[in-house]
Formats: sequence, C-alpha cells, structure tokens
Amino acid sequence: MMDHAHRVLEQYFGFSSFRFGQEPLIEHALNKKNALGIMPTGGGKSLCYQIPGLLLDGTAVIISPLISLMKDQVDSLNSHGITATYINSSLSYEQQSERMFDIQKGRYQFVYVAPERFDSEGFIRSLRRTRLSLIAFDEAHCISQWGHDFRPSYRSVVGQIQKLGELPVVMGLTATATEEVTRDIQRLLSIEDQHVVNTGFSRDNLHFQIVKGKEKHDFIQDYIRTRPKESGIIYAATRKDIDRLHQWLSREGVKVAKYHAGLSEHERKKAQNQFIQDEVTVMVATNAFGMGIDKSNVRYVIHYAMPMNIESYYQEAGRAGRDGEQSDCILLFSARDIHLQKFLIEQSLMEDEKKTEEYQKLQQMVNYCHTDKCLQEYMLTYFKDPFEHEPCEKCSNCQHTGVIKDITREAQIILSCVKRMNQRYGSGLVAKVLKGSKSQKVRETHFHTLSTYGLLSNLREKDITQMIQFLVAEGYLAVEDGKFPLLKLTQESLTVLKGERAVQMIIETAPTTHRETDVNEDLFEKLRMLRKQLAEEHKIPPYVVFSDATLKEFCLVKPQNKADMLQVKGVGEKKFEQYGVIFLEALQEETHQYS
Repeated sequence: MMDHAHRVLEQYFGFSSFRFGQEPLIEHALNKKNALGIMPTGGGKSLCYQIPGLLLDGTAVIISPLISLMKDQVDSLNSHGITATYINSSLSYEQQSERMFDIQKGRYQFVYVAPERFDSEGFIRSLRRTRLSLIAFDEAHCISQWGHDFRPSYRSVVGQIQKLGELPVVMGLTATATEEVTRDIQRLLSIEDQHVVNTGFSRDNLHFQIVKGKEKHDFIQDYIRTRPKESGIIYAATRKDIDRLHQWLSREGVKVAKYHAGLSEHERKKAQNQFIQDEVTVMVATNAFGMGIDKSNVRYVIHYAMPMNIESYYQEAGRAGRDGEQSDCILLFSARDIHLQKFLIEQSLMEDEKKTEEYQKLQQMVNYCHTDKCLQEYMLTYFKDPFEHEPCEKCSNCQHTGVIKDITREAQIILSCVKRMNQRYGSGLVAKVLKGSKSQKVRETHFHTLSTYGLLSNLREKDITQMIQFLVAEGYLAVEDGKFPLLKLTQESLTVLKGERAVQMIIETAPTTHRETDVNEDLFEKLRMLRKQLAEEHKIPPYVVFSDATLKEFCLVKPQNKADMLQVKGVGEKKFEQYGVIFLEALQEETHQYS
C-alpha cells in the first residue's frame, strides 16, 4: 500500500518524497489504525488524510471548523483532478440535498463538513448509507477542553459519530497541542500511544522577531514599504485597533483589507477572498481570522500587540511561510499590551480556575517577550518539543544588533529589594521603590525607608521594570499567578545574590528581518501575474495553481520541457496537464530573450 501511496504523491501532488512524519501517519490509516498527527503549520497535514482517502474504498469525511478552509481545500483537490465537495451553511437547502444525494451514491472521494452538521439526524442517516473510508478531524485541538481554541460544537461530534455504527479509521490533525491536549484528543478519538506522530513544532523557515521601544506605526510603515508586493497579516487585539490600522494603511496607499467579528458575514467573506486571491497584499485582523486559511504565500505576520498565550501566538505566527519559503514573524511589544490582556481575561466569563490558568499562560507570553534566549528554542521548550534543538541563529535574539551588558549589580539590587518588600508586591511598585519615587503608595507602605530605596535612580522606571521582567523570564524571579502577580525569589536568585553567577542582558536590540535576493524578481513577478490570471479564469486561489516555492524554483532552474518541469517540487502530472504548458511557454520566452 505504501508503494501506491508514493505513486499517488508524485502523480497527483508533484512531490517525490514524503515530509518527515507523513509516512507513518499514512501507514497507520492504511492499516485501519486511529491516529493523531501533531505537525507544525505548513508541515503537510492535509496529505496525511488525502492520500489514504484516495487509496481506501469509499468517501473520506473531513471535519473542519472553518467554512473558508473547506472551499480552499476543495478547490485544491479539484485542481488535482480529485472529486471533492463541502457541506456547510453557505449552501442553499437545494444545493445541500443535491450534494448529499451524490455523496450517498459515492460520487465524491472527499467531503468537507462543519462540526454543526453532526447535530442533524438527517445528516447522520445519510452518512450511515454512505461507504466511508476515513473520518479526519482537522484542527483537532478544538475538540479538547484544554486547548486554546476549544469549541464545544466540535467536541460534540465525537459522540455523534458513534451513531454511524461501525466507524472507519479516524484521524486527528493539529499544529498546536500541549501534552494535556494530546492526551485528551487520544482519549476522545481512541488513539493508542504508538499511533501518535509528533514531528515537533520547529519551523526552520520562520524568523521570529521581537521589537521593543519603537513606534509601532513607524515600524509597520518602514517594513511594508520595502516589500509592497508581498502578502502579510497584521494581528491586533481589538476591533478599534483594526479599524484604525486599516484606515491609516489605506491612506498610505497600501492594498489592505480588514477582518473582525464586528463586520457582517458578507464583509468578512469579501475581505478574505480579496486576500486569498492576492487582490490585497495586507490583511489587518483580530484572531478571528486565520485558522485553517490555506494561503501558502504569506511572507510575514506582524502582531501589533502581544497575544494572550504562546499557543495562540505560535499558531497565528505560523500562518507565515506555509510553502516553506523564508518568512518573518514579528511581535511589536509594549508594556501596555500586558494590561490589555489582563483586562480581557478579567472581563471574560471564564470560571476563576480557568482565569488563573490563563494568567499563567499570559505570564509565559510575557516571559517570551523579555527573554534573551533563542526565541524559537523558548517556544519549543514551552511545548515540550520531543527533539533536541540548537539556537535557530535567525531570530532577533540570536542575531541581536544590541550590546550585551553585565547587569549583575542591578540584578542583586532588584532581588534584594523584592526580599525587603517581603515578596508581596508586583514589578510596578518594586520599580518605583528602586527609582526613588515619592508616590503616595511608596510613602504609605514606608518603603522609602528601605535600604534599597532609590538605588537605581539613575535608570528610568520603564528600564527597571524591563530588567525585572527579564529576571522573571530567565528564572531569577518567579511570579505568583493571578491578576496582580507578586514577585518571589527562586533558587537561582540566591546564586546571584551571593555573587556566584553573573547576569547579562541584551540592551537595545534591533529587528533583523529577512529578505531574499537570489531569485530573479522580474521573472518571479511575471510568473505571479500569469498565475493570478489563470486563478481568475478557473475561480480558484492563486496558490492552488502553483505555490510561491514552485514559482521560485521555476525562476532558478527555468525548465524547458515537460520532463524538466515534472522535476520541480509541486508539479505533478495532473498539474502539468492543467497549467504546465502555459508556464513552459513563459519560461521558454524568457530564456530565448536572453540567449
């Protein structure tokens, strides 16, 4: 069966070999073993159910939490000559009935459905009459109550599919799953430990950056100006910020769309289509946008404000570079972001226990923004990534342009002050005491009488706070979880206070964004325009024709015949039949022009 799988991979999808982790997942499915795949965004999760769906008898049902993802996936499969459809609320009753009739007749190899479909007994009855090859849960972390994006409607599907009687093989796929979430998914989908495939969370093509102390609008303006034709997403925390950013970028002449829950469904759908079809280059959005968006050529993701937790950040940032090309993930940090996220947690309807958990996750996110360690390594450690990793040598910490300063003396003063304040106060008041503030709070508590009062008066209060947060991020201080986190000493604190360990911190780090220069930009742009024209003719997203990675390889190797072109990653027999000749003509014309 795996020999067949390799042939299907090459014939339909144009790849000569599987990516790491794909083969064992496919093999589990072909052997009728329920399986879970934990793979980073862009790791090729879709192929893990698409290839078994093509090889096993019957129709594969893919449960997806987003309508937009369904259409993208169906367009992509149809472009490969594979029969696929979707059932969701965007269809009329007549369209749904017609498609359900065709499904029962076995006319589709793949059917994408929203989780809410399983609330319908009529839908369950129709599936009972259908020969099913496989059921796949895309974005499987949504079924776990411990996941950062838990959806009760998605979890209820687990019970509903039991009504189908004898189940086909079941597969779960996700890009973000902590150990707790993984165990929960295993329990819900009856997946044994040996059938869990975790390829790790590392994304080697992503360049993670944290930008502090720079005016956010200035940074965005400078950044976008240097890459006007590249697709990017800017995430902000509130609708107000989205509207303001959208208005400003529009005035600056940027082709930009916006997406948030305050817009009508029609407005959101229009914005999404404009972005997917490359009609606009920038999408400004809240976290309501993006999960399951299959746009492969997003070259950068900028977070205008710090997200609430690392799970959300890694998933949102991971929407850059799905095609494997080098891409930037930039977080514009300011201290105000922390207060905003605390406010959002406090105003939520979560139980107190859940709020405490969210405060803990927020603290980890704050630590990420203040660590001097490799940023990718920090996140991989958080996710308990199963593989050994060296520093990435690409993030803003690995490639810092600032200076490394010995802050051992300042650290000892800070730790000593926390101890003298009986470890019962947060960073804000500690910074005021060290600065020598004459505020009412300092005088009321008599902290102006402490021996550490004013010992760092030569620094700005903001800089002292940043040092405190750095000490927390590096484990020299701990915070007691809650709305008002209190600073506590740790075992590491003692080694610093005793002078047994030096503390060093990077000062004034500047971002080091990545730019590629090895591709003929004029030819690449010519091929992009040709791709866009074909996409409009076939009413599909441009990246479904060929990915940016494939176009760049065309630019580098300039294939001159069918055999050459089939050697390019992403070009299979089916794709060549549809689009190959047109691109060959363009490449031949380019070659003759310079020969």
